[in-house]
Amino acid sequence: MGFCAEDFSMYLSGTGAAMATSTRPSSAGLWDLKDESNRASLNVAVLGGGITGLASAYYLAQQLPKAHITLFEGSSRLGGWLHSKQIDVGTGNIVFEQGPRTLRPSRPNGWVTLDLIRDLALEDQVLMTSKESVAAQNRFIYFPDHLVRLPGPGSSLFNVLFSIFTEPLYKNMFSASLTEFIKPVRGNIDDESIGSFISRRCKSSLADNLVSAGIHGIYAGDIYQLSVRSIMPFLWAAEEAAESVTAGFVGGWSLNWPQDTALEASWAKAPPASDTIQAIRNSSVFTFKKGIGQLAGRLEAKLRESANVTTRLLTKVDELQLEQVDGVPNMSLVARSDGDITRQSEKESFTHVISTISGKALNNIVRPESRLSILSLTHSVTVMVVNLYYSNPSILPARGFGYLLPRSLAFEQNPERALGVVFDSDATIGQDEILGTKVTVMLGGHWWDGWVAYPDEEQGAMMAKAILQRHLGVSEEPQAVHVGLQRNCIPQYTVGHHSRMAQAHEALKRFNGRLRVAGNSYNGVGLNDCVRSAREVVLGLVEGKDEKTGLETFTKDYAPVMRQKKD
Repeated sequence: MGFCAEDFSMYLSGTGAAMATSTRPSSAGLWDLKDESNRASLNVAVLGGGITGLASAYYLAQQLPKAHITLFEGSSRLGGWLHSKQIDVGTGNIVFEQGPRTLRPSRPNGWVTLDLIRDLALEDQVLMTSKESVAAQNRFIYFPDHLVRLPGPGSSLFNVLFSIFTEPLYKNMFSASLTEFIKPVRGNIDDESIGSFISRRCKSSLADNLVSAGIHGIYAGDIYQLSVRSIMPFLWAAEEAAESVTAGFVGGWSLNWPQDTALEASWAKAPPASDTIQAIRNSSVFTFKKGIGQLAGRLEAKLRESANVTTRLLTKVDELQLEQVDGVPNMSLVARSDGDITRQSEKESFTHVISTISGKALNNIVRPESRLSILSLTHSVTVMVVNLYYSNPSILPARGFGYLLPRSLAFEQNPERALGVVFDSDATIGQDEILGTKVTVMLGGHWWDGWVAYPDEEQGAMMAKAILQRHLGVSEEPQAVHVGLQRNCIPQYTVGHHSRMAQAHEALKRFNGRLRVAGNSYNGVGLNDCVRSAREVVLGLVEGKDEKTGLETFTKDYAPVMRQKKD
């Protein structure tokens, strides 16, 4: 999986012998999985041991307890970008997160994750941040030379209006809001960048100051490259259905996704949620006592308890292709253990493969070559994560979740090309054994596109400390620092992403349902999105429908519908 960036969303492969060949259904068409013999004959490979791969293997084990499941992971550990480190600072332990640190309980995808947490019996390990907390109420953007609190819970109307009319951050916002509804509707175009859309409907200053900051926090990306249709689908749909974004909001329009209907129906029929789950649903964000990595850790433990699941670390899949075995289509793969190119690779056969590695990586191993070349067009950005701990609990000039940096910020205010700063001490209260101030500085993203070399750990720490001193006046030396470079961690849904995924769906259909995809390369980069995609791809396989690829939501049959609420 990629670097699941839930934190700022509020702002807008072990070794082992090859599996023995089992009896397979004679039909090359639909698998009738109501037949227990067919269920037992399934031999499924899951590529990638990040959160999507772990969740996919878990759902498979739950839904198909008689199937054989093999999880391939190229590195020495499972969890992907979910990496919580326990740091001993002498007087106690603190948690440093190298990936996502909090999750939002918003429906539907957030509720899918909560269902998983309930199934894993992790409720008692959850730490919640209430909507009344300083982290929920105080969110900032740094512009042009100070922190600006964003409107939100706890903001008075007077303070909001005063800020809008006096802060340079909100330049042209009021006039743009008054004129947006009379702007002409777009012409016959299939997609548009977020920056172009906001500039066309409102003002470029709104895009550069506000929207770019929010996108930095979620995608670490460039608003003039990223797709508004894929990332902000309501805005895209509202312009067409309501003839303006403003009319879409005030007119009670909503965007309804067909794939959510069955999910919502299942929740409506389910027993009432426990008090704990309900409390989490009502929180602002949540995490776990030992860090977000606890979720991956519990999934890994459950898989190791499952007799029908084999986990193979340090095993890289080099080739993947569709073959005929006794007239039945199957997937063969070539795997190399321990990353040793001198060792003989193994060729193995599976009835199905679920790929949770990046689309570009999948294209590189599929044979014949270029069969999924459309997936190679999704590139990813690199982010450096710098965690810092200070023993002084009152070192910051403001309390809250943290702040983001817009693209319009003057270079002298951000020569390090930082994306944002999280005030972890406020965002994840109760996680550390000792008091103090804990912050995380995010660097790079699209600013580092095209770089052939990146700052080392010492340089990264210096850059983070310079940011904190310039923006917050923090001059003390931290007691603990950890620097991690997350290469190619967040896929970028650039203009045309929706159409490319529709083409990829058609290309995947040629594999007769034997190859399916899930993960953050396709339909959401957040952890909740990854868990949801794992659930959906497994249910599609269990249904036995060969036309399911994991990308069917990009087809016309799954197109969202705009509806206006009637009084």
